[in-house]
Amino acid sequence: MCGIAGILTVNQYQDNLETIIGRMQTAIQHRGPDDRGIYISPDKQATFAHTRLSIIDLTSAGHQPMSSSDGRYWITFNGEIYNFQQLRQNLISQGEEFSSHTDTEVILKLYQKEGLNCVQHLRGMFAFAIWDEWEKTCFLARDPLGIKPLYYWQSGSTLVFASELRAILASGLPAVNLSQSGLYGYLISGSAPEPYTLIEDINCLEAGYWLYWQADKITKKQYWEIDFTPQKISLIEAQERVHTALLDSIKHHFVSDVPVGLFLSGGIDSTAVLALASQTQKEELHTYSIAFEEQEWSEGEIAQKTAKLFGTKHTEYKVTAAAAKELLPQFLAAIDQPSIDGFNTFCVSQIAREGGAKVVLSGLGGDELFGGYKSFQKVPQMVKWGKQLHTVTSIGKGIGMGLSQWGNSPKMKRLGDFLYAKPSINNAYRSFRGIFSHREAYAIVQQYIGNQALSNHSFTSPNSNSQVFTLEDQVSVLELSCYMRNQLLRDSDVMSMNWGLELRVPLVDKNLLETIAPIPSNIRLAAGKQLLIQAVSELPDFVVNRPKKGFFFPFEQWMSNEWSDYFSNINSPKNIPLQPWYRRWNLAILKHWLEKVST
Repeated sequence: MCGIAGILTVNQYQDNLETIIGRMQTAIQHRGPDDRGIYISPDKQATFAHTRLSIIDLTSAGHQPMSSSDGRYWITFNGEIYNFQQLRQNLISQGEEFSSHTDTEVILKLYQKEGLNCVQHLRGMFAFAIWDEWEKTCFLARDPLGIKPLYYWQSGSTLVFASELRAILASGLPAVNLSQSGLYGYLISGSAPEPYTLIEDINCLEAGYWLYWQADKITKKQYWEIDFTPQKISLIEAQERVHTALLDSIKHHFVSDVPVGLFLSGGIDSTAVLALASQTQKEELHTYSIAFEEQEWSEGEIAQKTAKLFGTKHTEYKVTAAAAKELLPQFLAAIDQPSIDGFNTFCVSQIAREGGAKVVLSGLGGDELFGGYKSFQKVPQMVKWGKQLHTVTSIGKGIGMGLSQWGNSPKMKRLGDFLYAKPSINNAYRSFRGIFSHREAYAIVQQYIGNQALSNHSFTSPNSNSQVFTLEDQVSVLELSCYMRNQLLRDSDVMSMNWGLELRVPLVDKNLLETIAPIPSNIRLAAGKQLLIQAVSELPDFVVNRPKKGFFFPFEQWMSNEWSDYFSNINSPKNIPLQPWYRRWNLAILKHWLEKVST
């Protein structure tokens, strides 16, 4: 896991390339504290920067940017390729010779042989760029599920890219102007939805896409998408398929030349990862969790009980209100783009890194794959109800308009947005997951950007096969491509890497998803994550039978007391309530982030 950055240009910025790329590298130094490197091509059309967190092949042979033996290809790579050993052996059998034991060199050799199709062979999380010195082209790619971020800014023939938004801003090349689309999406959903960011003209390369640069021409293409087309699979077969695929994913996610730990909560997902990891690993496992003084929020006791059951060396960090107040300024400084999440990962990552871990596994992704959220029941219900109301167009729209303007709660206002619009799965999902309503978000956008027409935004990922998916499968696509990708994965990456910690997500794995995706939704998404529970028989009853609740911090209490200095005096349009707490958090974090990027 590392930080990458680069500049591709023709007849621009050549005199200052070394200075600019140096600033970008410094901005991502926290992502790779073990090593750093810069490459500038002879004609100064390309410059790459890299900061390295050494996980595979800890020797200097893993230094990046890395080149092919003839100097034609150069790569800067962030991520892990879990099947690199198999790919390496395949390449050796074809006559290739290697000078390192890194997955980076495997990508480079694979690109030499396969070109753009190299991404089809990679299993893992990745964002990388490969420069061809002979052809003067650059190939950039991001992993299928969007675990690793890749941002870019284009102006004329110049393309600037990096692992984090802050590195592109550190170049000093883009103007720091708020993006209407990014800001509106952030206010609606709690995070800027890809491909937008909160800065105008800086984009996020979408998950499962590659980008090809040549002089002033850019080609972008999707190479992978989620497919839930069902097959005839029995419950028993589904259980066996899930169990086998989970074991396979967890084995691959332990590929490392340094010890691998696990984040452990009181939930089914992280416990399932631990239960299966304890079968595949011979060494003692290290687990890390967070607890609170406020018992109604704390999962510390059940995490300790789980750790004891599986015989792990367990570290618990009790986050007190006072400790949280001391950490808050560091957390605000770590934010790359604001969201309504991230503080939990920030805290547990610090403990894991201080405990000597460089790699940890997380249970993130189980809810999205196995139907763990209420959205899997509520959103289809909303669609069916909305379609019934819209059989008489005036009734549905009339109720929607009334609720959106005069609804007595934020939830009712968002419901009004849904009823006024087309009763689609996308609109229902946005209403269910929403933070501010359309009218509220528009008013806040005007406050920040001025009175201008608001484009008609749709922040969902269309799928070419979605017409054959059930409503529940479509919710799964939305949870994977919106909430998980734009918020959970993005925050997990930034907050873990802030401490120089690599966070891996074995439940967010292309091979795992492709194996279980054909399971019919009535089995795969049965309420309460029944399929996952049935597939992992080692799950203890005290975890399975525990009422589900999300992993939350006592934010509302802290914001009103210990954190009040940071969450008061929030400038928002009149008549927009800042309750529930996440609305106030949304605007306060935005305010602090804007102050940081504007200086």
